[in-house]
Amino acid sequence: MKTRRAILLLATATRSLPFASIKHAVLTIVVGYCALCIGLYLVQERLIFHSEVDPVGAQYNFGWPVSEVFIPVADARLHTLWFRVPDPKGVVIYFRGNGSSLRVWSARAIPLLKRGYDVVMADYRSYGQSAGSISSEEQLFADADAIYTWVRERYPEEQIVLYGNSLGSGFASRLAATYQPRLLILESPLYSLEEIARRQLPWVPGFLLKYPIRSHSWIGQVRCPVVIFHGTDDQIVSFDQSERLAALVTAPLAFYRIEGGGHADFKQYPLYHAALDTALTSVTDMPATAGR
Repeated sequence: MKTRRAILLLATATRSLPFASIKHAVLTIVVGYCALCIGLYLVQERLIFHSEVDPVGAQYNFGWPVSEVFIPVADARLHTLWFRVPDPKGVVIYFRGNGSSLRVWSARAIPLLKRGYDVVMADYRSYGQSAGSISSEEQLFADADAIYTWVRERYPEEQIVLYGNSLGSGFASRLAATYQPRLLILESPLYSLEEIARRQLPWVPGFLLKYPIRSHSWIGQVRCPVVIFHGTDDQIVSFDQSERLAALVTAPLAFYRIEGGGHADFKQYPLYHAALDTALTSVTDMPATAGR
């Protein structure tokens, strides 16, 4: 409807113009549109990945004993935190969102450590002290595979929990569909980055997006239990993305609606902590539709 109205307005405005002027105006619009699309294609890494760079060797105050390791990947290495607790129940691989660095994200490990789990958390390429630069979705998938392989060499797969936050939910979902972890936890997950881009920039052709991250295409293949948290007032990833993603889950599912929750404030909601307790202590007994 909006497109039709714009065409009618353009037709009305140009009806009295000479053909040469109309042709020039249309050509200017087309060239400008193409230039804008090309520009968005070239800078989309900056629009999607809001990295914070830390100098190599920078000292962080994590407030918890941790080993810092670098996981080798193609043409780069990923700065990784390996938090450990005595006699762990398992290990959580935490895939973080698209901003900042481990200097900030490390705090997200504390609730998991307090529940008796080791935590492995890596910065993406170009984030924090990680080397390299992001250039393709396939590259990010390969990096996620490398992180999972590194953990699987140190823990039995039945002890591995995948946790994906926002952007990281796509990588966690794909890994859970590919391997056999114990549990998949998704916080404020994406149905797909492609859909978010379509809503925000409906005039940009979808094929220009290098990072569609289609979680919906993997979630139905996940066989381990799935836990989803999403705030109803999330202004970054809309709540309906989780609703639609949950509808595709075929494994045991616990879907928690955080009433009034935003995108990154779950720690203040008792429901989140209670649900995390349930998920990490009795995975096999999760209710199929908790919190719906």
